[in-house]
Amino acid sequence: MKPLRNLVLTVVLSALAASAGAWGVVHVVMSRAQPATAFHQMLHKELHLTAEQDRRIEGLEQVYAVRRRSLEAQMRAANADLAQALQQAHAYTPAVQQAVDRSHAAMAELQKETILHVLAMRQVLTPDQAVRFDATMAKALTDETP
Repeated sequence: MKPLRNLVLTVVLSALAASAGAWGVVHVVMSRAQPATAFHQMLHKELHLTAEQDRRIEGLEQVYAVRRRSLEAQMRAANADLAQALQQAHAYTPAVQQAVDRSHAAMAELQKETILHVLAMRQVLTPDQAVRFDATMAKALTDETP
């Protein structure tokens, strides 16, 4: 009976570890998204945008918001698939790997889209505004506070 108990314990611990890992990845990604709020506040409040700049950036933000919501939905769907696969098998199965890969692909695509969005907004700025923008962007990317 001891080997069966050890097997069950191993499966349960593996499932918990995989779930914790998935939760950790999502938590890190979402916590990294929070500085965007401060970043956008700086953009709109401290750079003293002209009406034309504000209008152009607003258009960029609307396009980006649609894409971001789509990618976030893909991540949520992959995480739901991951949860279901872990509940069914309690092991690192091909279905678990596939859900992890889908989640990572959506996260990577979101990061690329975010970088492209930030660079597109930067193109709207004057050279003086771009200097401040660059400094704030660098700080947001390297700030280690959660």
